[in-house]
Amino acid sequence: MQVSLESTSRLGRKMTVELPPERIDPEVEKRLKSMSRRVRVAGFRPGKVPFKIVKQRFGEQVLQEVTDEVLRESFQEAVAQQALRPAGGPRIEPSEPAEGRGLKYTATFEVYPEFELAGVEDLEIKLPVTEITEADVDVMMEKLRKQRSQWVAVERPAQKGDRVTIDFNGLIDGQPFADGHGKDLPVELGSGRMLGDFEDQLIGAEPGDSKKVQVTFPDNHHKQALAGKTAEFDVQVKGVAEAELPALNDEFAKSFGVADGGVETLRKMIRANMEREVDNTIKAWIKAQVMEGLLQRNEVELPETMVAHEIKRLRKQAMENFGQTDESRLSDDLFVEEARRRVKLGLIVGEIVRKHGLKPDPEKVQSALQTLAASYADPQQVINYYRRNPAAMANIEAMVLEDQVVDWVRTRAKTSQQSMTFMELANSSSAQSQALG
Repeated sequence: MQVSLESTSRLGRKMTVELPPERIDPEVEKRLKSMSRRVRVAGFRPGKVPFKIVKQRFGEQVLQEVTDEVLRESFQEAVAQQALRPAGGPRIEPSEPAEGRGLKYTATFEVYPEFELAGVEDLEIKLPVTEITEADVDVMMEKLRKQRSQWVAVERPAQKGDRVTIDFNGLIDGQPFADGHGKDLPVELGSGRMLGDFEDQLIGAEPGDSKKVQVTFPDNHHKQALAGKTAEFDVQVKGVAEAELPALNDEFAKSFGVADGGVETLRKMIRANMEREVDNTIKAWIKAQVMEGLLQRNEVELPETMVAHEIKRLRKQAMENFGQTDESRLSDDLFVEEARRRVKLGLIVGEIVRKHGLKPDPEKVQSALQTLAASYADPQQVINYYRRNPAAMANIEAMVLEDQVVDWVRTRAKTSQQSMTFMELANSSSAQSQALG
Protein backbone atom coordinates (compact mmCIF):
# COMPACT_ATOMS: atom_id res chain seq x y z
CA MET A 1 0.00 0.00 0.00
CA GLN A 2 1.34 3.40 -1.02
CA VAL A 3 0.16 6.49 0.85
CA SER A 4 0.81 10.13 0.07
CA LEU A 5 -0.46 13.04 2.14
CA GLU A 6 -0.89 16.76 1.56
CA SER A 7 -2.32 19.56 3.68
CA THR A 8 -5.17 21.55 2.15
CA SER A 9 -5.49 23.89 5.16
CA ARG A 10 -4.33 24.02 8.76
CA LEU A 11 -6.63 21.12 9.61
CA GLY A 12 -7.53 19.86 6.13
CA ARG A 13 -5.80 16.79 4.69
CA LYS A 14 -5.92 15.05 1.32
CA MET A 15 -4.62 11.50 1.38
CA THR A 16 -4.03 9.39 -1.73
CA VAL A 17 -3.93 5.63 -1.25
CA GLU A 18 -2.86 3.08 -3.88
CA LEU A 19 -3.44 -0.65 -3.40
CA PRO A 20 -2.04 -3.38 -5.68
CA PRO A 21 -4.31 -5.96 -7.37
CA GLU A 22 -3.00 -8.58 -4.93
CA ARG A 23 -4.97 -6.86 -2.16
CA ILE A 24 -8.27 -7.39 -3.98
CA ASP A 25 -8.26 -10.01 -6.74
CA PRO A 26 -7.36 -13.11 -4.64
CA GLU A 27 -10.21 -12.35 -2.21
CA VAL A 28 -12.64 -11.90 -5.12
CA GLU A 29 -11.65 -15.26 -6.60
CA LYS A 30 -11.90 -16.93 -3.20
CA ARG A 31 -15.46 -15.70 -2.70
CA LEU A 32 -16.52 -16.62 -6.23
CA LYS A 33 -15.19 -20.17 -5.79
CA SER A 34 -17.10 -20.44 -2.53
CA MET A 35 -20.24 -19.27 -4.29
CA SER A 36 -19.85 -21.79 -7.08
CA ARG A 37 -20.35 -24.61 -4.55
CA ARG A 38 -23.73 -23.36 -3.39
CA VAL A 39 -25.15 -21.00 -6.05
CA ARG A 40 -28.11 -22.20 -8.15
CA VAL A 41 -28.14 -21.54 -11.90
CA ALA A 42 -30.75 -22.95 -14.28
CA GLY A 43 -29.39 -25.88 -16.33
CA PHE A 44 -26.79 -26.92 -13.74
CA ARG A 45 -26.96 -29.14 -10.70
CA PRO A 46 -26.15 -27.49 -7.32
CA GLY A 47 -22.42 -27.37 -6.81
CA LYS A 48 -21.72 -28.09 -10.51
CA VAL A 49 -21.96 -24.55 -11.90
CA PRO A 50 -18.76 -23.80 -13.87
CA PHE A 51 -16.58 -21.14 -12.27
CA LYS A 52 -16.63 -19.16 -15.53
CA ILE A 53 -20.43 -18.85 -15.33
CA VAL A 54 -20.32 -17.82 -11.69
CA LYS A 55 -17.72 -15.17 -12.48
CA GLN A 56 -19.74 -13.79 -15.40
CA ARG A 57 -22.89 -13.50 -13.30
CA PHE A 58 -21.53 -12.41 -9.93
CA GLY A 59 -17.99 -11.19 -10.54
CA GLU A 60 -18.82 -7.48 -10.73
CA GLN A 61 -20.97 -7.61 -7.57
CA VAL A 62 -18.34 -9.47 -5.55
CA LEU A 63 -15.57 -7.17 -6.83
CA GLN A 64 -17.54 -4.15 -5.60
CA GLU A 65 -18.13 -5.75 -2.20
CA VAL A 66 -14.46 -6.61 -1.73
CA THR A 67 -13.36 -3.18 -2.97
CA ASP A 68 -15.65 -1.44 -0.46
CA GLU A 69 -14.32 -3.57 2.40
CA VAL A 70 -10.68 -3.08 1.40
CA LEU A 71 -11.27 0.67 1.05
CA ARG A 72 -12.59 0.95 4.62
CA GLU A 73 -9.82 -1.26 6.04
CA SER A 74 -7.03 0.48 4.13
CA PHE A 75 -8.24 3.95 5.15
CA GLN A 76 -7.89 3.01 8.82
CA GLU A 77 -4.47 1.47 8.11
CA ALA A 78 -3.31 4.58 6.23
CA VAL A 79 -4.55 6.89 8.98
CA ALA A 80 -2.65 4.86 11.57
CA GLN A 81 0.44 4.79 9.34
CA GLN A 82 0.39 8.57 9.04
CA ALA A 83 -0.44 9.04 12.76
CA LEU A 84 -3.56 11.05 11.94
CA ARG A 85 -6.73 11.64 14.00
CA PRO A 86 -9.57 12.39 11.56
CA ALA A 87 -12.26 14.73 12.87
CA GLY A 88 -15.33 13.21 11.26
CA GLY A 89 -15.76 10.93 8.27
CA PRO A 90 -13.75 11.43 5.07
CA ARG A 91 -15.00 12.31 1.61
CA ILE A 92 -13.64 9.49 -0.57
CA GLU A 93 -13.25 9.53 -4.35
CA PRO A 94 -12.29 6.00 -5.53
CA SER A 95 -11.22 4.82 -8.94
CA GLU A 96 -13.58 2.53 -10.87
CA PRO A 97 -13.03 -1.06 -9.63
CA ALA A 98 -11.73 -3.50 -12.26
CA GLU A 99 -9.97 -6.85 -12.15
CA GLY A 100 -6.20 -6.56 -12.24
CA ARG A 101 -6.23 -2.81 -11.65
CA GLY A 102 -6.05 -2.64 -7.84
CA LEU A 103 -7.52 0.39 -6.16
CA LYS A 104 -6.61 4.04 -5.96
CA TYR A 105 -8.58 6.64 -4.06
CA THR A 106 -8.29 10.05 -2.45
CA ALA A 107 -9.71 10.77 1.01
CA THR A 108 -10.35 14.37 2.04
CA PHE A 109 -10.93 15.10 5.71
CA GLU A 110 -10.05 17.31 8.65
CA VAL A 111 -7.92 16.28 11.61
CA TYR A 112 -8.25 17.12 15.28
CA PRO A 113 -6.32 20.27 16.16
CA GLU A 114 -3.18 20.05 18.23
CA PHE A 115 -3.00 22.61 21.02
CA GLU A 116 -1.44 23.13 24.42
CA LEU A 117 -3.87 23.10 27.30
CA ALA A 118 -3.76 26.26 29.38
CA GLY A 119 -3.17 25.86 33.10
CA VAL A 120 -6.10 26.01 35.47
CA GLU A 121 -4.22 26.88 38.63
CA ASP A 122 -5.35 30.53 38.41
CA LEU A 123 -8.98 29.66 37.71
CA GLU A 124 -11.21 30.84 40.57
CA ILE A 125 -14.23 28.71 41.38
CA LYS A 126 -16.88 29.85 43.83
CA LEU A 127 -18.47 27.11 45.91
CA PRO A 128 -22.03 28.03 46.98
CA VAL A 129 -22.85 27.51 50.66
CA THR A 130 -26.58 27.30 51.28
CA GLU A 131 -28.71 26.64 54.36
CA ILE A 132 -32.35 25.68 53.90
CA THR A 133 -34.47 27.61 56.40
CA GLU A 134 -38.02 27.02 57.62
CA ALA A 135 -38.99 30.12 55.65
CA ASP A 136 -37.70 28.43 52.48
CA VAL A 137 -39.87 25.40 53.24
CA ASP A 138 -42.82 27.76 53.79
CA VAL A 139 -42.32 29.22 50.30
CA MET A 140 -42.29 25.73 48.76
CA MET A 141 -45.44 24.81 50.68
CA GLU A 142 -47.18 27.87 49.23
CA LYS A 143 -46.10 26.83 45.74
CA LEU A 144 -47.66 23.41 46.32
CA ARG A 145 -50.87 25.07 47.49
CA LYS A 146 -50.96 27.12 44.30
CA GLN A 147 -50.56 23.92 42.29
CA ARG A 148 -53.72 22.60 43.98
CA SER A 149 -55.65 25.87 43.73
CA GLN A 150 -59.14 26.14 42.28
CA TRP A 151 -60.21 29.00 39.99
CA VAL A 152 -63.27 30.88 41.21
CA ALA A 153 -65.07 33.41 38.99
CA VAL A 154 -65.12 37.01 40.25
CA GLU A 155 -66.89 40.20 39.10
CA ARG A 156 -64.09 42.74 39.49
CA PRO A 157 -61.13 44.12 37.49
CA ALA A 158 -58.41 41.54 36.83
CA GLN A 159 -55.33 41.64 39.04
CA LYS A 160 -51.90 40.08 38.74
CA GLY A 161 -52.27 36.38 39.59
CA ASP A 162 -55.82 36.17 38.25
CA ARG A 163 -56.82 34.04 35.29
CA VAL A 164 -58.55 35.85 32.43
CA THR A 165 -60.45 33.92 29.75
CA ILE A 166 -60.38 35.65 26.36
CA ASP A 167 -61.17 35.45 22.67
CA PHE A 168 -58.67 37.26 20.46
CA ASN A 169 -57.87 38.13 16.85
CA GLY A 170 -54.51 39.57 15.84
CA LEU A 171 -53.28 41.48 12.80
CA ILE A 172 -49.80 42.42 11.59
CA ASP A 173 -49.77 45.29 9.08
CA GLY A 174 -53.54 44.83 8.83
CA GLN A 175 -53.27 41.15 7.87
CA PRO A 176 -54.13 38.01 9.90
CA PHE A 177 -51.22 35.71 10.76
CA ALA A 178 -50.77 32.09 11.80
CA ASP A 179 -51.79 31.40 15.41
CA GLY A 180 -52.92 35.01 15.75
CA HIS A 181 -56.44 34.11 16.85
CA GLY A 182 -58.06 31.98 19.55
CA LYS A 183 -61.17 31.33 21.59
CA ASP A 184 -61.67 30.67 25.29
CA LEU A 185 -57.95 31.03 26.00
CA PRO A 186 -57.09 31.10 29.73
CA VAL A 187 -54.33 33.61 30.51
CA GLU A 188 -52.78 33.66 34.00
CA LEU A 189 -51.63 37.23 34.51
CA GLY A 190 -48.01 37.44 35.62
CA SER A 191 -47.19 33.84 34.73
CA GLY A 192 -45.03 34.83 31.76
CA ARG A 193 -46.51 32.11 29.59
CA MET A 194 -47.45 34.75 27.02
CA LEU A 195 -45.48 37.82 26.04
CA GLY A 196 -45.28 40.08 29.09
CA ASP A 197 -46.76 43.07 27.27
CA PHE A 198 -49.85 41.00 26.41
CA GLU A 199 -50.47 39.91 30.00
CA ASP A 200 -49.75 43.37 31.45
CA GLN A 201 -52.35 45.03 29.21
CA LEU A 202 -55.07 42.72 30.53
CA ILE A 203 -54.62 43.89 34.13
CA GLY A 204 -57.72 45.93 35.07
CA ALA A 205 -59.96 44.26 32.47
CA GLU A 206 -63.44 43.16 33.58
CA PRO A 207 -65.75 40.45 32.23
CA GLY A 208 -67.43 41.70 29.04
CA ASP A 209 -64.67 44.24 28.21
CA SER A 210 -63.28 44.70 24.70
CA LYS A 211 -59.64 45.76 24.54
CA LYS A 212 -57.00 46.63 21.99
CA VAL A 213 -53.69 44.99 22.89
CA GLN A 214 -50.50 45.81 21.01
CA VAL A 215 -47.48 43.52 21.24
CA THR A 216 -44.04 43.60 19.59
CA PHE A 217 -42.48 40.19 19.13
CA PRO A 218 -38.79 39.91 20.14
CA ASP A 219 -36.13 39.86 17.43
CA ASN A 220 -35.11 36.33 18.49
CA HIS A 221 -38.63 34.90 18.38
CA HIS A 222 -38.59 31.23 17.38
CA LYS A 223 -41.01 31.96 14.53
CA GLN A 224 -38.93 34.02 12.14
CA ALA A 225 -42.00 35.38 10.35
CA LEU A 226 -43.01 37.14 13.60
CA ALA A 227 -39.57 38.24 14.83
CA GLY A 228 -39.48 42.01 15.42
CA LYS A 229 -43.05 42.48 14.14
CA THR A 230 -45.77 44.45 15.97
CA ALA A 231 -49.21 42.85 16.23
CA GLU A 232 -52.49 44.44 17.28
CA PHE A 233 -55.09 42.20 18.95
CA ASP A 234 -58.82 42.67 19.40
CA VAL A 235 -59.50 40.99 22.75
CA GLN A 236 -62.87 40.04 24.22
CA VAL A 237 -62.71 39.40 27.97
CA LYS A 238 -65.12 36.56 28.77
CA GLY A 239 -64.31 36.01 32.43
CA VAL A 240 -62.02 36.75 35.37
CA ALA A 241 -61.18 34.19 38.04
CA GLU A 242 -59.03 34.25 41.16
CA ALA A 243 -57.09 31.36 42.68
CA GLU A 244 -58.60 29.81 45.83
CA LEU A 245 -55.89 27.99 47.77
CA PRO A 246 -56.61 24.75 49.65
CA ALA A 247 -56.32 24.62 53.43
CA LEU A 248 -52.98 23.45 54.80
CA ASN A 249 -54.18 20.32 56.61
CA ASP A 250 -53.91 16.52 56.65
CA GLU A 251 -56.09 16.18 53.56
CA PHE A 252 -53.74 18.46 51.69
CA ALA A 253 -50.76 16.33 52.77
CA LYS A 254 -52.54 13.15 51.66
CA SER A 255 -52.96 14.62 48.16
CA PHE A 256 -49.13 14.39 47.88
CA GLY A 257 -48.99 10.78 49.02
CA VAL A 258 -48.38 11.41 52.73
CA ALA A 259 -50.36 8.69 54.50
CA ASP A 260 -49.26 9.44 58.08
CA GLY A 261 -47.90 12.45 59.87
CA GLY A 262 -49.88 15.07 57.99
CA VAL A 263 -48.40 18.49 57.21
CA GLU A 264 -45.31 17.98 59.36
CA THR A 265 -44.31 14.86 57.42
CA LEU A 266 -44.99 16.70 54.16
CA ARG A 267 -42.63 19.48 55.29
CA LYS A 268 -39.90 16.92 56.01
CA MET A 269 -40.42 15.38 52.56
CA ILE A 270 -40.21 18.81 50.94
CA ARG A 271 -37.03 19.65 52.85
CA ALA A 272 -35.41 16.40 51.67
CA ASN A 273 -36.32 17.25 48.06
CA MET A 274 -34.91 20.75 48.50
CA GLU A 275 -31.66 19.34 49.84
CA ARG A 276 -31.34 17.14 46.75
CA GLU A 277 -32.06 20.17 44.59
CA VAL A 278 -29.34 22.14 46.39
CA ASP A 279 -26.80 19.36 45.81
CA ASN A 280 -27.67 19.12 42.10
CA THR A 281 -27.67 22.89 41.61
CA ILE A 282 -24.31 23.33 43.34
CA LYS A 283 -22.88 20.60 41.12
CA ALA A 284 -24.24 22.40 38.02
CA TRP A 285 -22.99 25.76 39.32
CA ILE A 286 -19.44 24.45 39.75
CA LYS A 287 -19.54 22.66 36.39
CA ALA A 288 -20.62 25.84 34.59
CA GLN A 289 -17.73 27.78 36.12
CA VAL A 290 -15.23 25.08 35.19
CA MET A 291 -16.45 24.82 31.60
CA GLU A 292 -16.54 28.57 31.11
CA GLY A 293 -13.02 28.82 32.56
CA LEU A 294 -11.75 26.18 30.12
CA LEU A 295 -13.40 27.98 27.21
CA GLN A 296 -11.89 31.35 28.13
CA ARG A 297 -8.37 30.03 28.74
CA ASN A 298 -7.88 27.89 25.64
CA GLU A 299 -7.54 28.87 21.99
CA VAL A 300 -8.52 26.04 19.68
CA GLU A 301 -8.91 25.94 15.90
CA LEU A 302 -12.17 24.17 15.16
CA PRO A 303 -12.69 21.54 12.45
CA GLU A 304 -15.54 22.92 10.34
CA THR A 305 -16.76 19.35 9.75
CA MET A 306 -17.48 19.02 13.45
CA VAL A 307 -19.12 22.45 13.62
CA ALA A 308 -21.40 21.61 10.67
CA HIS A 309 -22.40 18.33 12.32
CA GLU A 310 -23.23 20.11 15.59
CA ILE A 311 -25.27 22.78 13.76
CA LYS A 312 -27.30 20.01 12.13
CA ARG A 313 -27.87 18.33 15.49
CA LEU A 314 -28.92 21.58 17.20
CA ARG A 315 -31.28 22.48 14.36
CA LYS A 316 -32.92 19.05 14.52
CA GLN A 317 -33.31 19.40 18.28
CA ALA A 318 -34.87 22.87 17.90
CA MET A 319 -37.31 21.62 15.26
CA GLU A 320 -38.44 18.84 17.60
CA ASN A 321 -38.83 21.28 20.51
CA PHE A 322 -40.89 23.76 18.47
CA GLY A 323 -42.82 21.12 16.51
CA GLN A 324 -41.37 22.38 13.23
CA THR A 325 -41.22 20.29 10.06
CA ASP A 326 -40.02 22.93 7.58
CA GLU A 327 -36.21 23.06 7.85
CA SER A 328 -36.03 26.28 5.83
CA ARG A 329 -37.67 28.19 8.70
CA LEU A 330 -34.66 27.66 10.95
CA SER A 331 -31.48 29.12 9.49
CA ASP A 332 -28.11 27.57 10.29
CA ASP A 333 -26.97 31.04 11.40
CA LEU A 334 -29.13 30.66 14.52
CA PHE A 335 -26.96 27.78 15.75
CA VAL A 336 -23.44 28.68 14.61
CA GLU A 337 -22.30 30.38 17.83
CA GLU A 338 -23.62 27.66 20.13
CA ALA A 339 -22.30 24.91 17.84
CA ARG A 340 -18.79 26.41 17.84
CA ARG A 341 -18.92 26.76 21.62
CA ARG A 342 -19.92 23.12 22.10
CA VAL A 343 -17.32 21.79 19.66
CA LYS A 344 -14.58 23.85 21.30
CA LEU A 345 -15.55 22.68 24.76
CA GLY A 346 -15.70 19.07 23.58
CA LEU A 347 -12.20 19.32 22.13
CA ILE A 348 -10.81 20.83 25.34
CA VAL A 349 -12.45 18.25 27.57
CA GLY A 350 -11.32 15.49 25.21
CA GLU A 351 -7.73 16.76 25.31
CA ILE A 352 -7.74 16.75 29.13
CA VAL A 353 -9.02 13.17 29.07
CA ARG A 354 -6.43 12.11 26.48
CA LYS A 355 -3.44 13.94 27.94
CA HIS A 356 -4.04 12.84 31.52
CA GLY A 357 -5.32 9.34 30.77
CA LEU A 358 -8.67 9.75 32.50
CA LYS A 359 -10.99 6.74 32.37
CA PRO A 360 -14.62 6.40 33.49
CA ASP A 361 -14.65 5.27 37.12
CA PRO A 362 -16.64 1.97 37.16
CA GLU A 363 -18.17 2.75 40.56
CA LYS A 364 -19.31 6.19 39.40
CA VAL A 365 -20.71 4.71 36.19
CA GLN A 366 -22.69 2.17 38.22
CA SER A 367 -23.93 4.91 40.56
CA ALA A 368 -25.00 7.13 37.64
CA LEU A 369 -26.80 4.20 36.02
CA GLN A 370 -28.64 3.38 39.25
CA THR A 371 -29.65 7.01 39.73
CA LEU A 372 -31.01 7.15 36.19
CA ALA A 373 -32.87 3.85 36.55
CA ALA A 374 -34.40 4.81 39.91
CA SER A 375 -36.87 7.17 38.22
CA TYR A 376 -38.46 4.26 36.29
CA ALA A 377 -41.06 1.73 37.45
CA ASP A 378 -38.69 -1.21 36.88
CA PRO A 379 -35.12 0.02 37.56
CA GLN A 380 -33.49 -3.35 36.92
CA GLN A 381 -35.04 -3.53 33.45
CA VAL A 382 -33.51 -0.14 32.63
CA ILE A 383 -30.10 -1.20 33.98
CA ASN A 384 -30.22 -4.41 31.91
CA TYR A 385 -31.08 -2.39 28.78
CA TYR A 386 -28.07 -0.13 29.22
CA ARG A 387 -25.76 -3.02 30.00
CA ARG A 388 -26.80 -4.76 26.76
CA ASN A 389 -26.60 -1.57 24.67
CA PRO A 390 -23.00 -0.35 24.18
CA ALA A 391 -24.08 2.95 22.57
CA ALA A 392 -26.42 3.80 25.45
CA MET A 393 -23.79 2.77 27.98
CA ALA A 394 -21.24 4.99 26.23
CA ASN A 395 -23.50 7.99 26.93
CA ILE A 396 -23.48 7.20 30.66
CA GLU A 397 -19.70 6.78 30.63
CA ALA A 398 -19.25 10.07 28.76
CA MET A 399 -21.38 11.87 31.35
CA VAL A 400 -19.35 10.38 34.20
CA LEU A 401 -16.08 11.18 32.46
CA GLU A 402 -17.14 14.81 32.02
CA ASP A 403 -17.85 15.01 35.75
CA GLN A 404 -14.41 13.55 36.42
CA VAL A 405 -12.88 16.31 34.27
CA VAL A 406 -14.74 18.87 36.40
CA ASP A 407 -13.31 17.24 39.55
CA TRP A 408 -9.84 17.18 37.97
CA VAL A 409 -9.99 20.93 37.28
CA ARG A 410 -11.56 21.75 40.64
CA THR A 411 -8.76 20.05 42.61
CA ARG A 412 -6.19 22.22 40.79
CA ALA A 413 -8.05 25.55 40.67
CA LYS A 414 -8.50 28.18 43.37
CA THR A 415 -11.74 27.83 45.31
CA SER A 416 -13.64 30.12 47.62
CA GLN A 417 -17.01 29.92 49.34
CA GLN A 418 -19.99 32.08 48.44
CA SER A 419 -22.97 32.26 50.78
CA MET A 420 -26.31 32.10 48.98
CA THR A 421 -29.89 31.73 50.10
CA PHE A 422 -31.87 28.79 48.80
CA MET A 423 -33.92 31.04 46.52
CA GLU A 424 -30.79 32.73 45.12
CA LEU A 425 -29.32 29.33 44.33
CA ALA A 426 -32.60 28.02 42.87
CA ASN A 427 -33.00 31.10 40.66
CA SER A 428 -29.48 30.58 39.35
CA SER A 429 -30.29 27.02 38.27
CA SER A 430 -31.84 27.95 34.91
CA ALA A 431 -28.96 30.27 34.08
CA GLN A 432 -26.45 27.53 34.86
CA SER A 433 -28.41 25.07 32.69
CA GLN A 434 -28.22 27.49 29.76
CA ALA A 435 -24.48 27.95 30.31
CA LEU A 436 -24.00 24.19 30.17
CA GLY A 437 -26.03 23.91 26.94
